[in-house]
Amino acid sequence: MKINIYQIAKNDKDEFEPIVNNFIKMSSKYAKIEIHNLFNNNIGKQQSIGENEAKKAYSEVFIPKLTTGFNVALDVLGNKLDSFKFSKLLDDKATINFFIGGAYGFEMDFLNKCDKIITLSDLTMAHKIANLVLLEQIFRGLCISNNHPYHK
Repeated sequence: MKINIYQIAKNDKDEFEPIVNNFIKMSSKYAKIEIHNLFNNNIGKQQSIGENEAKKAYSEVFIPKLTTGFNVALDVLGNKLDSFKFSKLLDDKATINFFIGGAYGFEMDFLNKCDKIITLSDLTMAHKIANLVLLEQIFRGLCISNNHPYHK
């Protein structure tokens, strides 16, 4: 299984990196996980102009990534899943792509192109926190699916 996490974020090295890498390593016996930070100069410029412009810039980098796999957007409008339902989301997928939006979220058109929309919480989280929560749930879901005791 291949899991891609696409996010509007810069390639910064910080205190989260060792934890992120640890979850990727722990998950590696079940799936290959790659994180793709898609922030670029156009996104930075459009974010300074306004919400609609920013969302369009996010869609420009996200839409080409929708061509393969099962596509899941993380959005406040999405469905809430417990860890068992989340693990079912991962079942029987060769490739699954998760999308973490930018500061202004997603265009509705992009959300409509995704196979599923979920929320990690009713709370708004910084991208790095959302990424970390997603990685933990991916590992937990893989453990549930593979009868690994981590979940207990």
